[in-house]
Amino acid sequence: MQQAGSLFVVAAPSGAGKSSLVKALLELDSHLGVSVSHTTRAPRGQEQDGREYHFVDEPTFRSKIVAGEFLEWAKVHGNLYGTSRAAIESRISQGHDVVLEIDWQGALQIKRLFPSAVLVFILPPSYEELAQRLNRRGEDHPDVIAQRLVNARIEVAQARHFDFVIINALFETAVFDLKTIVHSQRLRYAVLAKNKPAVFRALNLLD
Repeated sequence: MQQAGSLFVVAAPSGAGKSSLVKALLELDSHLGVSVSHTTRAPRGQEQDGREYHFVDEPTFRSKIVAGEFLEWAKVHGNLYGTSRAAIESRISQGHDVVLEIDWQGALQIKRLFPSAVLVFILPPSYEELAQRLNRRGEDHPDVIAQRLVNARIEVAQARHFDFVIINALFETAVFDLKTIVHSQRLRYAVLAKNKPAVFRALNLLD
């Protein structure tokens, strides 16, 4: 697929602040869109279908796998998550930048399909802080939190495979770091040549 827009993929262990950071980034950057994933897990708190996720049952999800509708999918914490292939390809081909919030497995799948995708991993400052955040969130049973902390050690080990890493110790600093990554990608030669062809043509930089 000929890419006109950029694809940013953000992953993190539960409680590291991935969703809050992406939400803040979207509020600051009107040129960035988010792709809403499908999941079989139940909505949490004030989550709404079609906003945070497309909430579907497992038979529906698996039918989409068979139909080849997902760009990537994975089982995370006992639930299925997937990214719509059509939604991503349509937005990027139209020149829109897109950000995905997915797990590390899906992020690496995306990188294999789209080598130019920019992978960003969000790290907590420590496992102790991560545990405190999960407990403060008050959304999960203690047994679930314990399992998330076990999984976090596996997830954090994958950070070395990502293009960028952000340590979310101070939220405002982490948002700035994430915005910087997005802005830097837009200044890459190939990206600017696609988005500002008139300037490049005037300077005899296009073949």
